Amino acid sequence: MPVEQERKRHRHDRILDAALQVFTRKGYHDAAMDEIAVESQTSKGGLYFHFPNKSTVFLALLDQTAALLRSRVEGAIASETDPVRKADIAIRVVLHTFGAHRTLARLFLVDAVGAGREFHEHLSDVHASFAGLIQGYLDEAVSAGVIPPLDTAVAGRVWFGALNEVVTTWLLQDAPGSLDEQYPTLRVLLLRSVGATAEAISRMESGNGSAAT
Repeated sequence: MPVEQERKRHRHDRILDAALQVFTRKGYHDAAMDEIAVESQTSKGGLYFHFPNKSTVFLALLDQTAALLRSRVEGAIASETDPVRKADIAIRVVLHTFGAHRTLARLFLVDAVGAGREFHEHLSDVHASFAGLIQGYLDEAVSAGVIPPLDTAVAGRVWFGALNEVVTTWLLQDAPGSLDEQYPTLRVLLLRSVGATAEAISRMESGNGSAAT
């Protein structure tokens, strides 16, 4: 990679790291581009070269977070062959990651309300992407005869919608317990919703080792 291109990439990453700190402290609405410039030790001109406004910085952070979350899911299921367990692990990893990064989750799922139509359309696309990921695993399960035929597109949206509701409710609580504690109940409800048998659920529970770590 050419030196100048490497410098731009490094500055881009430094700005995003600084923006995350500013957004976390101030929230989306109260954060200012000037603060991001100071936090990242970047000139205003350098900041605006990479990001024309606050919204574009926030969208880039959302994309970065979604990519990290997806990579964690894919890493956790890399050696898994059971398609239903793939979907189950995906839910568990998302839940565990949000639970371990409450401030970040709150920033995107709660504090950004009113951040504008573009952000919410972008967030909807992220949700659809993860619902589609789950749908793919459920399609595999139907093809393998592990679960009965069903509309996996709807099921994928239902699974992610339930997860989103559980996480958002947890984020709004003043003194929440561990988000991981809600996983056992959520997983049973979701697995039963696609026709997984009690025996299959029990079998998968016995294999729930360290996929969420």
